[in-house]
Amino acid sequence: MERNRRDREAGVLAAAAELFDLPADVVAGLPRLEMVGSRQLYLEHHTGLLAYTEEQIDANTTAGVLRVRGERLTLLAMTAGELRIGGKIASVEWVGPC
Repeated sequence: MERNRRDREAGVLAAAAELFDLPADVVAGLPRLEMVGSRQLYLEHHTGLLAYTEEQIDANTTAGVLRVRGERLTLLAMTAGELRIGGKIASVEWVGPC
């Protein structure tokens, strides 16, 4: 039952994206990542932080947990839906369902 509802919602979102010529990921609210070298990461559509140290930051998203590991990691900026992480980024990985 739940799966049918999700399938219908996905079809409606895809149709809306096509009708208005919008990227499907934007319409669906999927996370968007942008990296500037290995020194900065920008994340849109996060739903909060789960862990924050200088070596690891875990950000919750609708697609799962995004784990950023590195050295001297800091939050450069954070709003309700956007996050900018600075420092020496060694790895970025999805943890959990994607």
